[in-house]
Parts: sequence; C-alpha cells; structure tokens
Amino acid sequence: MSVSIFDSFLTTPDMIAAFDDAAVVQAMFAFEAALARAQAAEGLVPYSAASAIAAVCNAQLYDIPAIIHAGRRAGSLAIPLVKELTRTVALYDAQAARHVHWGSTSQDVVDSAMALVTREALQLLDDALHDLAGHLLELAEGHLATPVLARTLMQPAQVTSLGFKAAGWLAPLVRAREQVRAAASRALQLQLGGAVGTLAVMGEQGGAVAERVAHELRLKVADAAWHTQRDEWVRLGMEVAVLTGSLGKLATDLSLMAQGEIAELAEPSGNGRGGSSAMPHKRNPVSSMIALAASRRTPQHAAALLACMGQEHERGLGNWQAELAEWPNLFLSAHGALRALNEAFAGLKVDAPRMLRNIEALHGLVFAEGASSYLAGAIGRPRAHALLEELSQRVDDQQSLDQLLLEAVKSDPQLTAHVDLDTLTALFDPSAATAPARRLAERQLQGLRARMAAVNATHPFHE
Repeated sequence: MSVSIFDSFLTTPDMIAAFDDAAVVQAMFAFEAALARAQAAEGLVPYSAASAIAAVCNAQLYDIPAIIHAGRRAGSLAIPLVKELTRTVALYDAQAARHVHWGSTSQDVVDSAMALVTREALQLLDDALHDLAGHLLELAEGHLATPVLARTLMQPAQVTSLGFKAAGWLAPLVRAREQVRAAASRALQLQLGGAVGTLAVMGEQGGAVAERVAHELRLKVADAAWHTQRDEWVRLGMEVAVLTGSLGKLATDLSLMAQGEIAELAEPSGNGRGGSSAMPHKRNPVSSMIALAASRRTPQHAAALLACMGQEHERGLGNWQAELAEWPNLFLSAHGALRALNEAFAGLKVDAPRMLRNIEALHGLVFAEGASSYLAGAIGRPRAHALLEELSQRVDDQQSLDQLLLEAVKSDPQLTAHVDLDTLTALFDPSAATAPARRLAERQLQGLRARMAAVNATHPFHE
C-alpha cells in the first residue's frame, strides 16, 4: 500500500505492510488456491487442475504493479489477476487453466482477500491494545491515592485521584478490545457467491465448497453472499473508529496535563523526541499529537463507509470501490495512535508534587462543595451554599477558603454548636479527598482486570 509522507507520519510500517499491494494480492491468490482445492474435493474440478492452480498462486511470480494498472482499466483488480493466473497455469497445464476461478466472481476474490488482510491488521491492533491497557492498569494501580485536580468545562472542579482518572482512560479501551473482537467474529466472513450471489455454477456442491474454502482460510462461512449487504463489515469498521475516538480522548487529557503551565504529566523525551527546531527548551507531546491527528481524521473515513452502504441491487457501482479505498485508513489511524500512546505511557513521567501544588494554588476553592455539604447538616443546604459562595469570592493569595470558613464558623454560635472543627479541617486535605475516587477505582479496576484476563486468554486472530 502506498501512502504519502504525511500519512506515514501518523501510522506505522507494520500497518502499512498489512494492507500493502503484495499482501492484498497474495491474499487474493490464497482465495484462488483454496477455491480450486475445495472444488477438487467436491468433484467439480480434477485434483490435477487444483494442484496446478495452487502451485502458481504466489504473488512473487507476478508483476503486481502491472496487475494494478490493468485493474484500473478493467474496473476490478481481480480481472487482470485472474487473467494472469490463468495464463500462468496454462504454461504448465492447458487443461487446468480452464478451471481457474471457476464459478466465482471478482468481488468474491477481493472481499475474501480483504477479510484476510484485515485479520492481520486486527491482530496488530489487538496486540497494541493489550500493551496500552497494561500501561494504564499499572498507572492506575500505582496512583490510586495520588491527588490530582479534576476539571470540568476546562476549569478546576474537585480533587480526584490519578488512579481514578487512569481507570477512566483504561475502561473504554477494554471495552473497545472486546467489541472489536466481537464485531470481527461476525465480519471476517468468506465471500463466495458467484455472479449474483447464488453459486449457480457450482450447483448443489456450492455450499460444501464454501465450507471448505472458509475452513482453509480460517474465515466464517457466511449465511449468504454479502456482496451488497455490508452491515457486519461496516460495523467492524465503526468499532475501529470508536476505538480511535477513545484514543483521541486519552491523548487530549494527556496533552492538557502535559502543558507547561500544568506540568502534571510529561511524555518521555531525549534523543530528539519532542524537540523544536527553534526553541531548545521545548518538550513537545508528540505522542499525543500523533494520536490526536489520527483521531481527527477518523470520523471522515467512518462516514465514508456509511455513505457507501446503499449499494445497488446485487453489485454496487462505485460505492463498493470507494469502501475498499477507505477501509485501510481506519486501521492506519488506529494503529498509529496506539503505537504513539504506547510510547508515551511506557515512559510517562508523573509529577505528583506538581499535582499537589496545582491543588494548593487554588487556596481551597476545590473543596467548597464538600464543605457546603457538611455545613448543610447544621444550617441547611441553601444557607450553606450561600455562605460558601460568598466566602469563595473573598479568596485570594492571602486568604484561603479553609481559613475564611474557620473564621466564619467561630464567629457564628449556631455553626459553632454543630460543626466539628477537626472534621471541617479534614475536608480540605487533598489526600483525604481522594477517598471516594480511590474506592470507586479499586472496584472498577477489579472488574477491568478480570475482563482483561478473559480477553488475554484467547487469540481469535491466530486460532
């Protein structure tokens, strides 16, 4: 697969290779070889013909660029490929050449080949998801009680724990890995229907041939040809798109927490990573940048797949071809984002003291809700809320909210009678404030560990 210099910047060589021209063409030959062997086993073609066909189903024997060029004129890559395969078989066995591609159609070859190369692409995604989930689990477990600001609408809100935040990053990726696998189990199907999906040429043996081909290629046997029924295939693409969206969310948070003014997290640096051509001091979050760029492109590719679903009758005109062109882009983006974030989290720098300083710099304001809830038991919610709102407006570098509140309590007999000062003071302790988040994170991580273990125990793309 040929990609631009800027595309290659946002993906990985491994994923490019998965959809490379040679990989797709070899997958098409794998289909042709399996078809011939299955038809021989069912008595539709001679065994000698199947052997002759399979013997030359090797992409290295052919001029792939020439086949691709001819495919543009023919309207399908399969047409010149089958022509060249037939010609090559005829060099050794003229009779066997008559049985090449027998009873099949161009879309059978291409769709089946795409299922095969997509399976390899899914393995790359699955492996990378496994690694990233491991990094995030380690981060969450190691920082269950590390105080950090939670922010809503881009503003400081309350104190949470970094472990709880990391669990929130991890959970969508665990779900994505499960959902991608589930969608793949339905979508990775053999395509074999013949001219209009009825397998008419193969007669009563058509179903048996399909089962044999599917078994050899390790693809699911479809209930019927899915030439223009693209729902399961597109659902798989949508799951990959959702995964990339979740990676974009993770990259957004990481990049914001790595800003110089925040400096709570930092991507690894050194050896030219994240540098600037003009400013020696820069430490740019390049992993976040790559993941964000990849996720920004994904919605357009996903929308294109959906737009291609309205295919005409038994063979689409233009929309199937557009789908084929868009399909690899989803995987290129997803794997690029995964690889980048794995690099970031493998060497992530966590600055817990800076997180604490960022909390302290707000002079107690982020504890206002907790203090209001506590005071509500003594003076009612409306009055407690009004008091905290009034005191919050007086906070500055010389007066923190906890100091102002303690003074207010001591000067109010009703509050003094009902408020325990030690309890009130404890509400402004950042470490104590992480307790609710820590409890929830521990419970959430217990479930996520079990789900991760269950997924890790199976290997659907290589079984």
